[in-house]
Amino acid sequence: MNASKFNKIAWISLVFVYLVIIAGGVVRMSGSGMGCPDWPKCFGSWVPPTIEDQLPENYREDYTKYRIAKIEKFTKFLSSIGLDETANSIKNDPRTYELEAKFNASRTWTEYGNRLVGFIAGNLMLLQLILAFLWYRKKRKILLWLALANLIIIGIEGWFGSIVVASNLTPWIITVHMLLALVIILIQLIIINKLNPKEIVLKQVHLVRWLLILGIGISLYQIFAGTQLRQGVDIMLENGASRSTLLEDLGMDFYLHRSFSWAVLVSTGALYWLMKDIKELRWGVWTMCGVVFIEVIVGIILTYADMPKWAQPTHLVLACIMFAVQAYLYLQLYWPSKYIEKA
Repeated sequence: MNASKFNKIAWISLVFVYLVIIAGGVVRMSGSGMGCPDWPKCFGSWVPPTIEDQLPENYREDYTKYRIAKIEKFTKFLSSIGLDETANSIKNDPRTYELEAKFNASRTWTEYGNRLVGFIAGNLMLLQLILAFLWYRKKRKILLWLALANLIIIGIEGWFGSIVVASNLTPWIITVHMLLALVIILIQLIIINKLNPKEIVLKQVHLVRWLLILGIGISLYQIFAGTQLRQGVDIMLENGASRSTLLEDLGMDFYLHRSFSWAVLVSTGALYWLMKDIKELRWGVWTMCGVVFIEVIVGIILTYADMPKWAQPTHLVLACIMFAVQAYLYLQLYWPSKYIEKA
């Protein structure tokens, strides 16, 4: 019975991690990343303002000082690990210290909604750790350690979220923020896999293994490359570029990213052919194919419809789902649990 309950909490936690990614995408799409100048509160309050009259007095001066202090701490940390050039780049960028030109209630509440979803995800991870300690600290300690690891990483992710705000959305910090989310997803999938082991008879074992590894690698590359492209798009738009000319300005990086979509299609097609008869994993195979199909459609829209705002976060979320499905299929096939508990 405990396994069934823990499994539900693990899946719900994973869903909320994806909701955080979606919320983060909406924040970037709407330009709401600086909607709250402080963290974890918003304009010094747990309930954000809705009109400008509710803002604290001299908030610009106060939050500029707050930002300078936070950046100073962060750049000292970067220097301590040998990243002096990066630290100086952040400190010397005048955009780092800029606040929103004008209060925008919609952006403020969009950003705060993102934080609320993250708060729920963090508390679900805490609940998962408590249950792992109560139920599995003796028999299946691996679940306890994995739950602890994910709680720590989601805490680091929250801290990075505050740095994203304090650094005025410095591009590489946003990329690290995204990669940490993928680590959280992977650990959560390992937890779920430990709770749902399967004994599966599989032909072409080595070929499927390498195709899944290849697919996971391509997905990671595409997510990283896509994040870098998104940063380039944001910078060009800030500098007054037109969405209709973005592809020309992005150059070879975009075409390389698009070319890898063929590798995604080929590897997915091969995996479908080799795994379509595995009854236990049929849901995963079909989900993988469906996500790739939708991802291709969204990619075409991005290419030929002047990169509409809604398509950018959609493209990223689909890639993250693709990564999760591939990783879970690999875990189910090649990393089975040695301990099977009857619910």
